[in-house]
Amino acid sequence: MELSVEQTAELRELVNSRDAPADMATRGRIVLWSGEGRRRKDIAELLGVSLPTVDRWKRRYAELGLAGLEGDRPGGAREQVPARVRARVIALTRMTPPDGTGLSHWSTRELAKYLKRVENITVSWHYIARIWREEGLKPHRSGTFKISKDPAFAEKVTDVIGLYLDPPGGAVVLSIDEKTQIQALDRTQPVLPVAFGASEKRTADYVRHGTTNLFAALNVTTGEVLGECKPSRNGKDFLAFLKKAVKPHAGKDIHVVLDNLSTHTTPEVKEWLAKNPHVHFHFTPVGSSWLNQIEIWFGLLTRQSIRRGTFASVNVLIKQIRDYINTWNTTAKPFTWTATAGDVLAKVRLVATNAKKLVNNNAN
Repeated sequence: MELSVEQTAELRELVNSRDAPADMATRGRIVLWSGEGRRRKDIAELLGVSLPTVDRWKRRYAELGLAGLEGDRPGGAREQVPARVRARVIALTRMTPPDGTGLSHWSTRELAKYLKRVENITVSWHYIARIWREEGLKPHRSGTFKISKDPAFAEKVTDVIGLYLDPPGGAVVLSIDEKTQIQALDRTQPVLPVAFGASEKRTADYVRHGTTNLFAALNVTTGEVLGECKPSRNGKDFLAFLKKAVKPHAGKDIHVVLDNLSTHTTPEVKEWLAKNPHVHFHFTPVGSSWLNQIEIWFGLLTRQSIRRGTFASVNVLIKQIRDYINTWNTTAKPFTWTATAGDVLAKVRLVATNAKKLVNNNAN
């Protein structure tokens, strides 16, 4: 028998549910394995049931769906909420709300309303909330992801991580990038500092005083950071900063890890590289700037210095960034990179496979 992606998802939720009765789980496996193409003889043998039993539950599912798997259960009280309802709640939760609902994601109340309105299933939002807690489902939260489509992804990952784990002897490895359009935001009223029993508070509205662009280079071996703020970000600015970053390491081979911004490959930059063969560029894969260690440092800078800062002018913002860099360098330590290229590639393949399955499930 053939099963849709949604039917397969519902059956998997049923057979894996801790609350589903054993007989219901067995019937679900009969249908699920049939949909996977297993022979009825093998299914019967694996589950310890007769061939007529296999045929019966396949037929009942084809006629009634999950409801047909409940059967007649003699003795004892029936479940307050059938297992098929629980499976349906889980399946819907893992899908984007259907077109026409006007929803971007489910809440417990909206899902309960939808089940009642569209599928004539009555459950409380408390019941849905309990299922979400038990199954670890959090539709109110979201994250970001991006899978690189760079055809040379594996080669670039191996190249960059090789520099982190086994840098060339006597060479310097610099991780360089720009953090652009950093805003100097000022609050309309003074910030209220931390008090006993109260967190720091600031006004929700703010005044923009302009932006700056931070060019930064992380020495992968020492952890030290060189940074410079500039009002613009173009090939000329990048080349000027690059020269400043490599100057302290004269006489050594210098390997620079950077992303694929167009400002990194201007004709002027290429001409300078030709004249300085001791400087080698190593590009991260397209869409994979997370592989550049300076991005880790940018994250720390944002969380510890900029996000909650109050800046009356761009100059105040620039001074804050300089002070942070100076403080960082007094006790600088390198980041400990442990993931091998094989680890990263295996995880990316797994993420890509799971993402494809989730997209397919959401489309059905």
